Parts: sequence; structure tokens; C-alpha cells
Amino acid sequence: MKTHELRDQVNGAIRALRDILYGATIYEMVRDLQKERSQREHLFILVVFGDLLGVPILPPYHTLRLLPYIVPHIAGWRRSMSREKDLTDLCDQEIT
Repeated sequence: MKTHELRDQVNGAIRALRDILYGATIYEMVRDLQKERSQREHLFILVVFGDLLGVPILPPYHTLRLLPYIVPHIAGWRRSMSREKDLTDLCDQEIT
């Protein structure tokens, strides 16, 4: 019984140390990469399916070929494109 408790405490300490090191080293970079990927996905969907918002760019043939890959993302994309931007969105971005 004591060895299980000791092993659980050691595993918990190792997990906490790993999380601290992750947060101190690469967490911010991973978060920025996720934001960049999301922005690129939104841009790609805009280029391909812009006609849903009234911006026709690509011919319908290519749109139909890509439709099965985009269907799961359309609802979130339309919601993010149609929502208003405010000052809190600007505060989240870095100023360069």
C-alpha cells in the first residue's frame, strides 16, 4: 500500500515538473502555431468557399471537389467570419 502511494506521488511530481517545463519553454509557441493554423484554414475556406459569403473566387468545379474535406469546418468558419471584431480581439494580437 505504501509503495503505491509513493509511486503515485513521484508520478505526480514528475508530471507537474514536465508541465512546468512545457509551460516555460514551448507553450506560447504551440499556442501561436495553433492560431496561425486556424487563420490559414479560415483563409483557405474563404478562398475556396467565398461564394457562401458572396465572394466568388474559384470555379464551382474545384469547390465541389474540395467540399467533403471542408464540410466539418463550415459552421465554425461562417460563425467566425460573420462575428464582429472588437478591441479585445486586437489585445490578443502581438504588436509588431
